[in-house]
Amino acid sequence: MLQSFIEKGDVMFTPVKNQKVYEVVIEQIKEMIKTGKLKKGDKLPPERELVEELKVSRTSIREALRSLEILGLVESKHGDGNFIKKNFDDSLLEPLSLMFMLQESSPKDVLELRMVLETETAMLAAKRIGADELKDIKAIIDKFKATADEKLNTELDVEFHHAIAQASKNLLLVNILSATSVLIDTFISDARYRIIEKEENKEKLIKQHEGIYKALLNKDALKAAEEMRKHLEFINKSIFKS
Repeated sequence: MLQSFIEKGDVMFTPVKNQKVYEVVIEQIKEMIKTGKLKKGDKLPPERELVEELKVSRTSIREALRSLEILGLVESKHGDGNFIKKNFDDSLLEPLSLMFMLQESSPKDVLELRMVLETETAMLAAKRIGADELKDIKAIIDKFKATADEKLNTELDVEFHHAIAQASKNLLLVNILSATSVLIDTFISDARYRIIEKEENKEKLIKQHEGIYKALLNKDALKAAEEMRKHLEFINKSIFKS
């Protein structure tokens, strides 16, 4: 496989000398992704070819590939080899989770990150949202109104925010917000439930969701950001009583 690249005049890898081996391997693969020599779904050369081309041990290659898996850039398919990932929807979750735990971050840090990101996301969505996406968001609000099932309401709340992120048409934001949403579910598992189980809070959430929806419908970017900010401030105060 590597020979075919060389025959085309493209040198994929360079030998590694006097550095942390697996980190250099990672950097070379990341650089090839940046320059377009490796694309989504591409299969990496077998370990033995990487060992030969890079002049490193198989252990170093495996360390590098495992690190790239953790970063969410590479996926290993048993019996088929290693591939650049096609889907990056969950690629940020594991490193974010590890960073959250190792740095002893607080749940409030996650919610503050959402505040920063989602207000801008709502602004972008207001500018870019399509008719079908507006219908989907309205349908989520209607379901939220109609059900008394707190578990379903919690799921609908997640779906509501995800739909707005999708409407922003920015895949980086979608991925980051998906990861932070899972962090909230993981580390503050009963947060949304505790808010929604109070009937008066559910009514407030409905009004807040409708306010965001109306701003999106009117393509009012500043209003969408403002309504999202108010909504997230309410959630934060409800969770932390501050």
